[in-house]
Amino acid sequence: MIVNSMPPLQFTLWLRDKAIDSLQNALIYVLKAGPIPRHVAFVMDGNRRYARLKKMQVSQGHVDGFAALIKVLNTLNKLGVKFFSVYAFAIDNFERPKEERCDWRVRSTAKRGWKNHTLPSEVQVALAKAEELTKDNHRAVLNVFMSYSSQDEMTTAVGQTIRDALLEGKTEPITEKDIENRLLTTKVHSPPLDILIRTSGVARLSDFLLWQCTENTQIHFIDTVWPKINSLHLVPIILDYQRKVWSQSQ
Repeated sequence: MIVNSMPPLQFTLWLRDKAIDSLQNALIYVLKAGPIPRHVAFVMDGNRRYARLKKMQVSQGHVDGFAALIKVLNTLNKLGVKFFSVYAFAIDNFERPKEERCDWRVRSTAKRGWKNHTLPSEVQVALAKAEELTKDNHRAVLNVFMSYSSQDEMTTAVGQTIRDALLEGKTEPITEKDIENRLLTTKVHSPPLDILIRTSGVARLSDFLLWQCTENTQIHFIDTVWPKINSLHLVPIILDYQRKVWSQSQ
């Protein structure tokens, strides 16, 4: 008789993964009983620090960060979140050494906002292909912000509002709604931002979605570097969102 068995370490890791999956599914089941945010955004900070601590190449830190993104998006989508925005690459990041720039990986991007003239041609091609492949998907929308600056976004929106008013001969005062209608997230039909999460313990927005972070947006700064983020980090954030929604409805 032939008996197939796993090595002890592999079996231990398998049991650990099974336990984590069971715990995650149980948490999702409990959290789904409460109000669920529609739009969650991430500043994915800490890939380089993670790589340095692990004594690995910086590019590997970005690879592991991408894997973390997929896990987080899958967890939140199971929970019922439909819209996501991630800060993948700021305009200022182009000043970093080439070896410290993100190893671009685009596999499930639905929508994006970027300045075409600053991204490498191969990245533009990959983004266009990903958007074409996913244009008919309706399960969720992922806004990937590349070569992005919130100040630039607002300046562009104001300029476009003025140009449109002049072309249409409007004499009414420009309103906040006029500008909001020309923002990137509005153009891709994303609802107002409910939660913004930044990892690695840095407590600043770094010019990301400044207009969208209104008084109703809950902002969370967590100490964990991005590649180490998991569903357990999200539980207190979702619970805090639900608590505040319930308190506002009373």
